[in-house]
Amino acid sequence: MRLALRQILSKNGFDVIGEAADGVLAVDFCRQSRPDLVTMDILMPNMDGLEALRQIKTIDSSIKVIVVSAMGQRKNVMDALSLGAENFIVKPFDEVKITRVLSALEFGAGLKP
Repeated sequence: MRLALRQILSKNGFDVIGEAADGVLAVDFCRQSRPDLVTMDILMPNMDGLEALRQIKTIDSSIKVIVVSAMGQRKNVMDALSLGAENFIVKPFDEVKITRVLSALEFGAGLKP
């Protein structure tokens, strides 16, 4: 999933500056690098995406977070949105779905690729 997402983001003009294998590493990366945008699975080892999202928004509330979830995780998606996630992508995803979410985020938040 990370490789496919990286390729789609790069193809759409975004500079992918890092990846994290789990929630703890994602939070550490955000603390050090302060990225403009984070895409993050809700289900991750060591720290789930909801707790990672909570901590990332505490570090810097301007970091835009798009959560990725499997079908059937509606409650988790709603929880993520209430914690400050800007949007979500449901797996399986494709370039069209991701581009649609990125376009909405760019238009609404002034995010630049």
